[in-house]
Amino acid sequence: MEFAPALPAARCEEDIQSALLPPQPKCLRETGLELQLIVELAAKAMYVAGRTHLPILATRLRLSINVLREALDFMVAEQLAEVAWRGDADIDVQYQLTAAGKLRAAGWLERSPYQGPAPVTLEAWRAMAARQAAQLPVPSAEDVEAVFGEAGLEPAVRNLIGAAMHAGRSMLLYGPPGSGKSTLARKLGRLLQGTVLVPHAVAVGQEIIQLYDPAVHLPPSLPPGAAGRQPLERRSTDARWVLCQRPVVQLGAELDESMLELRHDAFSGCYQAPPHCKASHGLFIIDDLGRQRLSAPALLNRLIQPLDAGQDQLSLQGGHKFSMPFQAMLVFATNLAPQALLDGSALRRLGYKIHVGALSEASYRSLFRLQCRAAGVALDDAGLRYLIEELHRGSGQPLLASYPREILGRIADFAGYAGQAPRLSVAALDQAWSSMFAACWPAEVQAQADAEQACWRARAA
Repeated sequence: MEFAPALPAARCEEDIQSALLPPQPKCLRETGLELQLIVELAAKAMYVAGRTHLPILATRLRLSINVLREALDFMVAEQLAEVAWRGDADIDVQYQLTAAGKLRAAGWLERSPYQGPAPVTLEAWRAMAARQAAQLPVPSAEDVEAVFGEAGLEPAVRNLIGAAMHAGRSMLLYGPPGSGKSTLARKLGRLLQGTVLVPHAVAVGQEIIQLYDPAVHLPPSLPPGAAGRQPLERRSTDARWVLCQRPVVQLGAELDESMLELRHDAFSGCYQAPPHCKASHGLFIIDDLGRQRLSAPALLNRLIQPLDAGQDQLSLQGGHKFSMPFQAMLVFATNLAPQALLDGSALRRLGYKIHVGALSEASYRSLFRLQCRAAGVALDDAGLRYLIEELHRGSGQPLLASYPREILGRIADFAGYAGQAPRLSVAALDQAWSSMFAACWPAEVQAQADAEQACWRARAA
């Protein structure tokens, strides 16, 4: 596959997108695929749809009409397909399967039900991944300030995050529950600049691996002033590729070892790429590190070495191994002490260790004001002072980043239930605060509850 030369950084985003898009294959050889694979995809599509117009078939398979004509001419010669109708224009033609073609297509569907777009070759995806990794922009200090400047994040934490993102290195966010690590990790995606190309699917031998995921690979956002602008012309480019925002994939305690391997989907007839491979050129976030079924050291070992190599070794059913691009920034977040999860050697393999703890009073006030504006609640300085000086200091609860949104959300809940507009008052703050934290029982009440629970457990045993 041929690519245009790298563009200067000063070129506009649309020029970069145009240069990234591979040219449309003009013949079957330029697709890199075997004739048999395209014949099977075309036959299965016609078996399901019946008589099919040539341009519609081209759209379904994401292949050019010239490429499809080669496959269809072969099918007609082999008496698998026939021309059902022909109009005045060269492309105004409909094809249908013969009886022999329907029999063969039924067998191909039984062996592999996949009917999606034609794949690209594994070699093409590797080449594209390497090329994109070398061209993607990195965030600057100004970008970090624009994303996190009003979020109440301490300057030292912003600097650590900025350096890690600029270098593209892995990071561990750690701190107490409620300090905002998960939200912070998700917001890192706003620092990812540029767009990337992702193939609908990749061919590995006779098998197809679906890589594009519409829940992960989102369409590019339009730049300011681009409303109403026509999208890039795609007729001259390879439609097997999708132009996307850089992906953000987040998993938590549900992650287990099997999720990091290929999964064969019997219904679709293809393999599903694992989530870390779908995150290539973006962020792969693992939240609640230490609570997965896979131990933290084992999880780190599973990911760090492939990440350093830029590719992961995967296996098809039957044992065939191959390497899939894996070029993402890895972000861990945990409420647990890093030393309790990983030994010194493992911690050294993580690029940046970033403590996300309680905010300073100034940062907390700034964040609370920001959340008031977002929630549409009028800020009352006396109420904010009561929250910090009486509720937080009086109870010993730290100034954590999750509290402003949670408090204001509960004030809105109670106000909505009462049919009133939310107000930041002492009474409203007390009500929200009491609903957030479990009250401590007197020692004698707790002792009685413990004794009753022990008695119940003894009877149950």
